[in-house]
Amino acid sequence: MYLQRRNRILRQSPSIRSMVAETVLSANDFIAPLFIDEGKNIEFEIPSMPGYYRRSLDGTLIEIKELWSLGIKSVLLFIKAPDELKDNTGKEAWNDDGLMQRSIKAIKNAVPEMVVMTDVALDPYSSFGHDGIVENGEIVNDPTVEALVRMSLSHAKAGADFVAPSDMMDGRIGAIREALEQNNFTKTGIMAYSAKYASCFYGPFRDALDSSPGFGDKKTYQMDYANRLEAIKEAEIDEDEGADIIMVKPAMAYLDIIREVKNSVSLPVSAYHVSGEYAMIKAAAKMGWLNEDKAVLESLTSIKRAGADLIATYFAKDAVKLLS
Repeated sequence: MYLQRRNRILRQSPSIRSMVAETVLSANDFIAPLFIDEGKNIEFEIPSMPGYYRRSLDGTLIEIKELWSLGIKSVLLFIKAPDELKDNTGKEAWNDDGLMQRSIKAIKNAVPEMVVMTDVALDPYSSFGHDGIVENGEIVNDPTVEALVRMSLSHAKAGADFVAPSDMMDGRIGAIREALEQNNFTKTGIMAYSAKYASCFYGPFRDALDSSPGFGDKKTYQMDYANRLEAIKEAEIDEDEGADIIMVKPAMAYLDIIREVKNSVSLPVSAYHVSGEYAMIKAAAKMGWLNEDKAVLESLTSIKRAGADLIATYFAKDAVKLLS
């Protein structure tokens, strides 16, 4: 049998396959999300996210040093605010002595080169569990943006490298960029959650921070998962308003959106491999229905292949160990 082209030649050994691989994962691709709690010596395993923990700051610093030793260069911080500090204004979010602000300073002091990204949204601080201020049952846009600006400035003052607005309010990227410039935080970047969908895959995350909405849902500000063109529009607006990195969230069910956004903007694109996507792999592996290690690497490779330059994932540490 004569064949002019035998494509299997380039698949015949691990060495050849790795040599011609089009998509290659490395530690540089990963952002490690971290959940931080008040107190000391606290390590709480999140029931719906087996193997992942919410820690007090002392334990978080140990984790930070391990991540850095593995080659992971970026973390994304989320804090659990005590209930007594929550209200409808979210004012604890810009408390200079708040848990987020203390965490930023401590991490930058412990590992100065670690890139610290901070979640900017009001839901951890809201008595309603929403990403914005509530008036007459409505999540209001402009007063929320004012609060997010104050929150972002507080994070920048504490030493954050990037603020990451995850709220999906209109106009917040431009407002935050203007405020950073006016206050001389010209080195602070913005990673904009530009295409954040109203997804069922966030459930375990809300368990981690006790931040489920107290009424209704988040569909008046997070995007309809049926929409594609809307994601491109949102990403392009955020680029124009001064974002440095564009985020798509979730990742695995939105690979087409990652590619569309990558083709539409000139900025780096990140994707958030969210808690529900993590939990599904963990649950299936526990049942013996798939090989966890292989599923992790295949999933993360698919996200990068779709166009993500950066991947926020709860598997960051595991993936680096597998790759090495």
